[in-house]
Amino acid sequence: MDMPEPLVITLTAMAHGGSAMGRDDTGRVIFVPYAIPGETVRVQLIRPKQRYAHAKLLEVLEPSPLRVRPRCPHFGSCGGCHLQHIAYPAQLEFKTQVVSDQLSRVGKFDQPPVEPAVPSPSAWEYRNSLSFSPTKGGELGFWSSTEEQVIPIKECLIIRPALQRLHQSIYLQLPGLRRLTLRVGAGGDLLVVFETEDVEPPALETDLSVSAAMLLPTGEAANLVGENSLIESCAGREWRVSAGSFFQVNTGAAEHLVEWVHELAALDGSESVLELCNGVGLFTAGLSERADRVTGIEANPDAVADAALNLDATDNVTLYEGTVEEVLPVLTDQSFDVIVLDPPRSGVEPAVIDALLAIRASRIVYVSCDPATFARDARRLARGSDYAVDPDLRDGYRLERVVPVDMFPQTFHIETVSLLRRVDQKS
Repeated sequence: MDMPEPLVITLTAMAHGGSAMGRDDTGRVIFVPYAIPGETVRVQLIRPKQRYAHAKLLEVLEPSPLRVRPRCPHFGSCGGCHLQHIAYPAQLEFKTQVVSDQLSRVGKFDQPPVEPAVPSPSAWEYRNSLSFSPTKGGELGFWSSTEEQVIPIKECLIIRPALQRLHQSIYLQLPGLRRLTLRVGAGGDLLVVFETEDVEPPALETDLSVSAAMLLPTGEAANLVGENSLIESCAGREWRVSAGSFFQVNTGAAEHLVEWVHELAALDGSESVLELCNGVGLFTAGLSERADRVTGIEANPDAVADAALNLDATDNVTLYEGTVEEVLPVLTDQSFDVIVLDPPRSGVEPAVIDALLAIRASRIVYVSCDPATFARDARRLARGSDYAVDPDLRDGYRLERVVPVDMFPQTFHIETVSLLRRVDQKS
């Protein structure tokens, strides 16, 4: 099949996923990575469809004043970063626009209440953990921008310097390796986490001052060398984080995330709070200081153990181990004033949305790492359900505030903290 002739277009907006977008003469939407709204570019269409097409950037004919020289030698071939060619203040503006656009297009919200994105304290060297995949030659690397292969990486400019040094000092001969995650704690302690095709732990020899663990198919981690956890410092506290537990990758920006959760929850000390996917307790601790009681649900056993330790000094927190779908039916005899949730990128299942609507909490604080799935879930919450007391009354939630927090500079990813308030309204 012959390739179509190169096309010259002017780009008008930033799309979710990191590409700039414009239209051809027929009105078809064209997505162009590594470009900037306002630029005129020459592109080669790939995978064209009737209503849209992806394109490869061939030449920038009229560059944007927002364009900067990418720092990383792997940028453009590595799929980890998407926005290094854009000045950081402009990255924040584009991410704010993307969040608003997703809430309008996917969530069907008219003039969504999106506030300016909160910047990361550092736009570089911010990640406290990163996962590598093996190349065919056994080197460590990242998936390419086309996701066709893993390319070897010599340096990564968004990880903490200690991880950079660790990455460059590792030599592995482990044929069954699927993924290798490097993590660094607040005190500089290092942890290497293996994921392999075999359930048997690998034999290790190291002269590095690191701990090592193996992540099992259950999601739990088995200790191999040294400690099976790290200590993180965030929001004025220390947190034990085991090898199998999740913690925010940008500790500095996580401080902002915690602050916004507390502000939007607006607790006065009398409330009963339900927290879904509470992890190691990052939000839970502060919520417990501001609420009468907090009930947390977490599926990961390592995270539950970490949270129990991290919250040991509290006496008003109850933790349940299990999925949200499993635990929520157990709590039907309890009432909750505020719900806080931080689900995975896939968002919340429809059955869970129905369960949240049935609880009838006055406020929901939703932490999301994907604006598209959040927009979908917020729309469901706003529409309400069949649980309304009055059959003519729609018992849903009004989206009042959306605060983007930039946890992932140089990438298209953006975190949001949002407030939804319950409202009874005639349908």
